Amino acid sequence: MYKNIEEIRTALFCGKRIYDIPLRVTFYGRVSTDEDKQLNSLEHQIAYFESKIKSCEKWEYVPGYIDEGITGTRADKRPQFLKMVRDAKAGAFDLILTKEVSRFARDIVDCVQTVRELLRYDVGVLIEDINLNTMDKDAEFRLSIMAIVAQEENQYEQEPQDEVQQEQPAVQERPVA
Repeated sequence: MYKNIEEIRTALFCGKRIYDIPLRVTFYGRVSTDEDKQLNSLEHQIAYFESKIKSCEKWEYVPGYIDEGITGTRADKRPQFLKMVRDAKAGAFDLILTKEVSRFARDIVDCVQTVRELLRYDVGVLIEDINLNTMDKDAEFRLSIMAIVAQEENQYEQEPQDEVQQEQPAVQERPVA
């Protein structure tokens, strides 16, 4: 096992893939509603990450963290997310897999602060849909951009749709001659 984040970064810089580095790996999943469709998605996330971690020869599986029916806009309202950060501080794992930025956090401040905190504990986050590994040197810049997008998506989803429709410019019909 690598002792700290700098050793892992050096291995990555020297051409090793994250999948070829011996790590203790967990995952984080979240759905924002208790609807059957979302819970089914969560079951698929769990099965996918368990299979992915266990199939990686160099990785040691650590059970994941799941928040159900909870918004991603406030980290302090997600008990499993908070437990995951505490466990990271205690040295329970080296890497967290997550499906996408919006599953990890929908608030840019929470997202960047949490990633910085995890890195201080020598724990990285691999965000699968954009292949972003927070152990990469340029990751914070890329993560900030994606967190802004996730935050904006959340704000758009929260707006009442009739207000959005009212803001659309009216299309003027022209008579056909």
